[in-house]
Amino acid sequence: MKRKVVVFLSLWLAVSFSVWSQKTNTKPISLHTFFLKGTSIRAIVALNDSVVVYAGSKGDVGTITASGGVFVEHVTKDSITPHFRALAVVNNSYYALSIGNPALLFKIEKAKKPLLVYTESHKDVFYDAIRFFDENDGIAMGDAVDGCLSVLLTRNGGRSWFKVACKDFPKTFEGEAAFAASNTNIAIVGDNVWIATGGKKARVFHSSDRGKSWRVYNTPIVQGKNTTGIYSIAFYDTKNGIVCGGDYTDKFGNYGNKAITTDGGVTWSLVAEGVSPKYVSCVQYVPETNGKELIAVSTNGIFYSKDAGLSWEKLSNEGFYAVQIVDKHNAWLSGHEKIAKMSM
Repeated sequence: MKRKVVVFLSLWLAVSFSVWSQKTNTKPISLHTFFLKGTSIRAIVALNDSVVVYAGSKGDVGTITASGGVFVEHVTKDSITPHFRALAVVNNSYYALSIGNPALLFKIEKAKKPLLVYTESHKDVFYDAIRFFDENDGIAMGDAVDGCLSVLLTRNGGRSWFKVACKDFPKTFEGEAAFAASNTNIAIVGDNVWIATGGKKARVFHSSDRGKSWRVYNTPIVQGKNTTGIYSIAFYDTKNGIVCGGDYTDKFGNYGNKAITTDGGVTWSLVAEGVSPKYVSCVQYVPETNGKELIAVSTNGIFYSKDAGLSWEKLSNEGFYAVQIVDKHNAWLSGHEKIAKMSM
């Protein structure tokens, strides 16, 4: 594994920024954009309104500050350059999980050599997201292997991981999988965790005991094709949640792509049918808004709801893959070769 640290601007990493604003009827926003040449970024963790951690293609894991400071780690394993689409931060360590076979999960700390803490080889292995409940307990999820979703758990802060046995997890349907679109296939509130799927089936798996036992519930999100289903899930509290997605090959189709729950994920109701946002790759609640305010993003733009997802307004035409919201006034976004700080 090789490592390279870059501070502020560098020759190999073309970082620049532009500042612009757009005023809407509801929320004026400004975007401060950093361009990272050659890397696609679908996984970010907002530490605060000044610092964001990111993981991307070409084995890149790093941080960007609002003032333009950059730290980058280039991770490799033998001849493999991992493509990261899942990222978590805990105890000042970054955990980056690659897609594809073999699955590679690295623990990364500044000034230390990246440590491989989990690996898995299987023709069907493909991990999509990773999150932590607290400083000890974490979870990662991926596509089905041998008839059930791949679910990894850690109980020691990420130093070691174990896989949930299929006998302890609901069976998946043939063609049911997940999408590594924005590292938001997992939602956590307290001891509760929800996992969203797509493909031939779009369902929500729920555990109320940090992954020990599971139930699964159907959703009305569009399904039946390899490219349809839930791309992102978020919960404001243990009762109120939202799933978004659609069909990646029909990004302007706006049917069956947004649904909400008020009973913890047992039942779901479609909302905003026939209106934007259309295809959605990431949705997140705005903190301290009683579950009313949401931000959703896709390559179609940035969207805002002030009524728990019942209606939406477009804030920007600029497309992104993921959004992580810091507070009512600040968020970070990521996309193809770019990361942006958004002020609201």
